[in-house]
Amino acid sequence: MEAFKLDRNLAQLAVLQRIELATSFQKKIRKLFGRYLFSKVFSKYMLDLDKISKDYYKIMYNEYLTIKKFVKPNQNILSIGAGIGGLEVIINNSFKNENFTFIERDFVSEKIRYGWDYENKEAYNKLNLLQNFLETNLLEINSFKIINFDTENLPIENFNLITSLYSLDFHYDFEVYKNYLSSVSDNETIIIFDTIRANYFKDIFENVMIIKEDDDTLHKSKRIACRKFKK
Repeated sequence: MEAFKLDRNLAQLAVLQRIELATSFQKKIRKLFGRYLFSKVFSKYMLDLDKISKDYYKIMYNEYLTIKKFVKPNQNILSIGAGIGGLEVIINNSFKNENFTFIERDFVSEKIRYGWDYENKEAYNKLNLLQNFLETNLLEINSFKIINFDTENLPIENFNLITSLYSLDFHYDFEVYKNYLSSVSDNETIIIFDTIRANYFKDIFENVMIIKEDDDTLHKSKRIACRKFKK
């Protein structure tokens, strides 16, 4: 597989979630008319499905390479804010018999702010499209479950790997999930997310490893792999 299977609705959502998939003209439109009109109107048009399918796969494969060494066969994996699930499809292609749980919100905000606060109620996802993407790209229906953060109880079970790329502590304060993550992990669970304050987490976890640094963006974020909550 070198490209995902996307229909027009999935391609539009992928572009909204990953602006690097937009063409230079689309980015110009967003700058001229603002994020609201871009999200609601302009992102629906001028979609090259073949190119977006290939480019999205490349982006997610590169993301996969940053976490590959933490993925093992037969893991129970929790994904928070996974977008339409490209990373999880690639993990599934590489390591069969994985179980995935997705915690997501089920709406597309009129505008996404950079940064976060505890009351952040913004999102760019639609759960029916997430399920459509996963099934279309060959995840077995019994290998995953999707939890609506706003309406369902969060699952209480032990996870081997927890990922939240550009969501936890990037759009949402880590404190939103801190107690929950502590309750569903053990001393061997690896928790991977992006943050602008990597050193802060040395007071929360016994082990904090920087696995990726992004110095070219406004946020200058770091991707960290953490293990074992401090008592």
